[in-house]
Amino acid sequence: MTHDSLILDIEEHPFAQYVRILGKGKKGSRSFNEEEAFQAMSMILNGEAEDLQIGAFLMLIRVKEETPEELSGFVKAVNAFSHAPSDLNVDLDWSSYAGKRRHPPWFIFSIMLLAEAGYRVLIHGASGHTTNRLYTEDVMRKLGLPIADGWDNCANQLDQLGFCYIPLRVFCPKLAEMIDMRSILGLRSPVHSLSRLINPLKAGTVLQGIFHPPYSHLHQEAAKLLAYPNLAVIKGEGGEIERNPDNALKVFHCIQGELSEEQWPALFPRRHVKAKDLTTSFMTQLWQGKVQDEYAEAAIISTAALAIRQLDREHNQAQAIEKAQTLWANRNRQYFG
Repeated sequence: MTHDSLILDIEEHPFAQYVRILGKGKKGSRSFNEEEAFQAMSMILNGEAEDLQIGAFLMLIRVKEETPEELSGFVKAVNAFSHAPSDLNVDLDWSSYAGKRRHPPWFIFSIMLLAEAGYRVLIHGASGHTTNRLYTEDVMRKLGLPIADGWDNCANQLDQLGFCYIPLRVFCPKLAEMIDMRSILGLRSPVHSLSRLINPLKAGTVLQGIFHPPYSHLHQEAAKLLAYPNLAVIKGEGGEIERNPDNALKVFHCIQGELSEEQWPALFPRRHVKAKDLTTSFMTQLWQGKVQDEYAEAAIISTAALAIRQLDREHNQAQAIEKAQTLWANRNRQYFG
């Protein structure tokens, strides 16, 4: 460019290409392939994208909706960034990102039953991104259950308790920041889908709870691309991995690359009313056997049964429920004493 030229030569930001792919009009825009999704998310996690670009990126995907290839690429980037130890083994990956609103998070007790049965469960999640929700991390703290502040701490808790909750902000803080953008953008983003698919410790079995049923097939297809050996997706109570025993349940599987569905019947002929007591005090009293609640106990047992059925495919539904009932009956009632 000559010294008297009026044409400015402005260098384009490296991340702009990914915004352009998504936003170049009705005819020019398209979805990412898996490699593009991986590279775009890697740049974001490495701090190589501006906040304005990230906001545009998230909302453009939100409008067109995620593809399995995009979710797979995003998840691979997150798992590469999380630096999870390769020698830390768990049986079950349990994501918790929605938060409860109508009922307490009874699935925490389901996880405890699984741990008492000898299964190792990794729970990962985020909290505070949506108002008027009971988040797993907050409830676990009030119950006196530990929260991991790193992978070493997580390993110790798995050895001692059989389960561990590690916040997303601990192993992927940038992704946690993106979830928190919901209050700014006013909408959920693809992060809420991809976070459920993260399996940082490469558990052989992955459970996912979603709120919107159309996303079930999306998660199945993404799990297939991610080569997860054993995945189950449900429309969980409040969007968490918790069965509502009042309703029939459809489970969407991806097992060794094969997609299938399974129906579980409702456990009660009539629906229960919304819970009146959402306190951790009521939860601990139920665990200790000081109070009874038909809905809560059915939710705990049937959610544990769902996990048992997925972890051990030799158990049919009735056998899984029977095993979960036995675990509940024989639980350590002094746990919160």
